[in-house]
Amino acid sequence: MGRHSSPKRPKWGFGSTVVLLVVLLALVVGGWFALDTLRNRETTASCEVEVLRVVAAPDIAPVVEAVGKLSTDACHRIEVDAKPSSAAVESLAVTDASQAPDVWIPESSLWLRRAQERGAWPNDVSGSSIASSPVVLAMTEDLAKSLGWPDAAPTWAAALSRDVAAGIADPTKDPIGLSALIGIRAATATAADPGAASTTAMRHLSPNTMPQASDLFTRLPGTSSTAGPINAFPASENSVLRYNAGNPPFGLVAAYADTPSLDYPYAILPTVSDTLRPLADRFLDQLHKPETLSSMADAGFRAPDGSFAGTRAADNRTSTQALNSIPLPTPDEAVQVLTQWAGVNLSARMQILLDVSGSMAEPVPGTGMDRMALTIQAAEHGIGMFRPTTKFGLWLFATNLDGDKDYRELLPVRPVTEQLNSGAMQKLRDVHAIRGGATGLYDSVLAAYQSARTNWEPGRLNLVVVLTDGKNEDRDGITRDKLLEELGKLQDPKRPLPIVGMGIGPDVDTAELEAIARPTGGQVYSTPDPGKVGEIFYQALSKLLCPPQSCRK
Repeated sequence: MGRHSSPKRPKWGFGSTVVLLVVLLALVVGGWFALDTLRNRETTASCEVEVLRVVAAPDIAPVVEAVGKLSTDACHRIEVDAKPSSAAVESLAVTDASQAPDVWIPESSLWLRRAQERGAWPNDVSGSSIASSPVVLAMTEDLAKSLGWPDAAPTWAAALSRDVAAGIADPTKDPIGLSALIGIRAATATAADPGAASTTAMRHLSPNTMPQASDLFTRLPGTSSTAGPINAFPASENSVLRYNAGNPPFGLVAAYADTPSLDYPYAILPTVSDTLRPLADRFLDQLHKPETLSSMADAGFRAPDGSFAGTRAADNRTSTQALNSIPLPTPDEAVQVLTQWAGVNLSARMQILLDVSGSMAEPVPGTGMDRMALTIQAAEHGIGMFRPTTKFGLWLFATNLDGDKDYRELLPVRPVTEQLNSGAMQKLRDVHAIRGGATGLYDSVLAAYQSARTNWEPGRLNLVVVLTDGKNEDRDGITRDKLLEELGKLQDPKRPLPIVGMGIGPDVDTAELEAIARPTGGQVYSTPDPGKVGEIFYQALSKLLCPPQSCRK
């Protein structure tokens, strides 16, 4: 939806907003507060000055301070301190030499919750929203144009499915990051496998995780950052407006999704004195007045209900359209999505077994490829979902691949970055099925499991992954019963090592794979259609790379 500026008002930059605010509100606010003071005080000479100390997030502090100055008289003074919410939490939770505030206005009510978790106060503290700003996916104009903008509005799902450099503010530290994770879930809800899609999107963002959303602007193309440039990241709509107002060489376009907005709660803290409480209440009333909401709009904020109370210069890089109101996550919901994020960022150690028996050479109708080629293609894309620090190794198995052994090592276990730098992907692409080769499943699984158990690493998600299109065909090897017995002996609850089976094609024995995975606490994913191997590969990895309870919604 386009923006239209009023023909009767000049286009003011954000730098002049405070000055304009002071001029416009002087008579209204000054008259209101003076009248209110006269009603409550016989004379100004006989009163003691009451000072209301307000700590506000830096982006909204200038507007709050302007209203506070205009609300000052001989008996009342409102002091506004602009302080990052992360620093405010620390000062509230840990007694320091600074004067405790009476009111706190962070960007999000999530900060109030975090302060309580840190021990700032024993009971819940809530606030009344004085403004809002949607969390959007900010992207460079070049990226937006590649997604059809300005003719079509860019979407989160489209942007995060591209091979673009994207980043995110640490969701454990910045509410914008947490809102973004909820937005990703909403944007991928209609995917064939929402869990896989959301995990893939999160993994796309995680390599460029920064402590705060403001840090991401320093990584845009054309900046002096020594790190690689990023082209998309979640940010507040307000920050995008302020950035674009500076006429930067690379403007930003905002993509909207169903995300919890920043709600800027006005929280009167439990430590406020009885004498200051009426002043705090009156100041909140003033911040809710239409003239203040108009000033908030001039500074790029929306009203608490998400509507836009003012006008903006025509600029189709952002929207003034009313958005769906998405509630903040409950504590349990926040834990769930952060657990998924933690799992996505957990490095793994994977021992992968790849079936190269003759049946993997079977052509897959409609693809022009055989089962092996499709499986390798899926594996190659799947490796792109791994964190650079994840370790993986790959064994091939059929029968008698290495003397009387049914398996041989193709790639030793190394971090992804080392594998990529040493030509591992080309080695993987060069693998072909062995014509006439049978499937030596049992011996290969046991050998791989014993190796993974011996080399189990703490602090990692240790896994054995088996990709096969058949069932055991090695009559000279161990039996299934012997395999299950040995797997049972190798279990250690303190050092979990699940087997994950991926069955490909109509000949796979899913029951056999499930019997093998069950003693280890593993899972099996299968498809009778070899052409869908990519889907089960992504589905499996999306669940493997995050804790079980967090990726199933």
